[in-house]
Amino acid sequence: QVQLVESGGGLVQPGDSLRLSCAASGLTFGSYAMGWFRQAPGKEREFVATISGSGFSTSYARGMMDRFTISRDNAKNTVHLQMNDLQLEDTAVYYCAVAPKANTALEEHAYHYWGQGPQVTVSS
Repeated sequence: QVQLVESGGGLVQPGDSLRLSCAASGLTFGSYAMGWFRQAPGKEREFVATISGSGFSTSYARGMMDRFTISRDNAKNTVHLQMNDLQLEDTAVYYCAVAPKANTALEEHAYHYWGQGPQVTVSS
C-alpha cells in the first residue's frame, strides 16, 4: 500500500521560505515520478512541479521555477519542495503525489497516489 506523508507546512510572512517534505512508502521510490500540486481556497488544484524517478529531470509550472525547487532523495524515499520568497498568492494546501512512470508528469490525471496535503499560509 502506497503511503505519502507530508510535513513542513505552516504560517509564514511574505518573503519567507518553507521546505515541504513528502515521505513515501510501499513502492520502489526511485522508479516513479513525483509531483507537487496545490489548491488555493476557492480554486482548482494546480500543478506546481514534478521530478523524474532518477531526479535528473524536473519541470515547473510557469512562473514557479524562479522561487520553487523540487528535489528528491531516493535513499530516503523523500521528495522536497523548497519555496522561497513566498507571496500571499502562494497560500494553499500543497499535495505531493506519485505518478506510475519514471519520467516527469505535468498532468494531474497521471498521478495515482496523493498525500493529505500540508497547509501553507502566507500572511502579513
